[in-house]
Amino acid sequence: MGLTNFVLTVAGVSAVILLLRSDVKQSASIFRRNAKHIRNWLEEETTESAKVIEKSTKEMESKVPPKDIPKEDKN
Repeated sequence: MGLTNFVLTVAGVSAVILLLRSDVKQSASIFRRNAKHIRNWLEEETTESAKVIEKSTKEMESKVPPKDIPKEDKN
């Protein structure tokens, strides 16, 4: 009876460990995939933001009149 309980306990614990190991591996691969997607989204957003900033800067520069550059006094 004691031996049977021990064998069943070892089998149960082994099954749980086996399931947890595969679950951890699956979770890690999902996390890596999600991190890759997030990194790509951030790179795309950064690129898009840089384009918008560059475009708005050019528009602002075209709207601002050029400043009068004072001539230097020669003594």
